Amino acid sequence: MSKIILLRHGQSQWNLENRFTGWTDVELSDKGREEAAAAGQAMKRAGLRSGVCFTSYLRRAIHTGQIALAEMGLDWIPMVKDWHLNERHYGALQGLNKAETAREYGEEQVKIWRRSYDVRPPQLKDEDPRFPGHDAKYDLLSLAELPHGESLEDTIGRVRACWEELIVPAAHRNEVVLIAAHGNSLRALAMLMLHLTPEQIVSVEIPTGKPWVFDVDERMNVLSERYI
Repeated sequence: MSKIILLRHGQSQWNLENRFTGWTDVELSDKGREEAAAAGQAMKRAGLRSGVCFTSYLRRAIHTGQIALAEMGLDWIPMVKDWHLNERHYGALQGLNKAETAREYGEEQVKIWRRSYDVRPPQLKDEDPRFPGHDAKYDLLSLAELPHGESLEDTIGRVRACWEELIVPAAHRNEVVLIAAHGNSLRALAMLMLHLTPEQIVSVEIPTGKPWVFDVDERMNVLSERYI
């Protein structure tokens, strides 16, 4: 039996400012760093010793993983960074204040953009500086791989590649796999592991800084799951 731990990054600076973040690479707030440390302490108390940590290309997730591992005395284990675990790309909403956006477009429209399964937000144009093609982190990706704005369905599609190609093989090799990532990329993993429907996954809320532990068998069937 293996364990897969989903850890949503702590509060970021833009979470604090109530802004759409997506692929914008913002840092953790002081509270976010405290949440990451508390997560590491909780995993240490539970006797969990991860053999590998997966994370995204975004520093708020990377630093959450690093801080948590430091608290566990596991700074030395491999940390695999994969862009497929990035947060959902919020397109032209990125950087906007959520309350101001609701006043401009209406709360119902913003709710549809945020909480529907297959509706994309307003799309970025290639020349927009927020388009990932302008970020050196994504230089090796093809134009077709770079999002202009994603639905949750799009996010699940790309996360699936990381799950099948990297996480599942690691779970077979390691007793405990830690994944420090984002609300929507972790919802994607939860959907894959728990075989949830689109209607079920849109209502799943994952708290920040609280490890979600899954016990899985060799076929990746979930035997039990719990927060610690």
